[in-house]
Amino acid sequence: MHWADHCATCHGNDGRGQTTIGRNLYPKAPDMTQNRTQNLSDGELLAIIKNGIRLTGMPAWGDPTSQDDSQNWKLIHFIRHLPNITQEELDQMKAMNPVSPMEHAEQQEQDAFLSGSDAPETHPSTVSHPHHHPAKKEKP
Repeated sequence: MHWADHCATCHGNDGRGQTTIGRNLYPKAPDMTQNRTQNLSDGELLAIIKNGIRLTGMPAWGDPTSQDDSQNWKLIHFIRHLPNITQEELDQMKAMNPVSPMEHAEQQEQDAFLSGSDAPETHPSTVSHPHHHPAKKEKP
């Protein structure tokens, strides 16, 4: 669940880095299923997760002073599993991925259409965005 929510945005649910963000980072997000990552020691992976990698898109995801690394060790275990991930596991993870307000509105519209409901149509332009500033109305 942690991977799907925090890591998959760049690395993908399958760990291959073939996401919009992962492909456009410089350097690109690595394919976590390949030997270059899989041959890293568990300690090296822990250090990368906790400290990030300077001058890349990999942020630090942990408190370097924390003694509780249980979540990080679970991530390392998951990274080791990525080369053998199943389609069923990928399908389960997809449901855990974060969804933008626009994606949520589109899904609701699609669900309403498929159910035959007469719900009002929602267009992406009507979805509230945190950085959207509607045009000011002129005073009469």
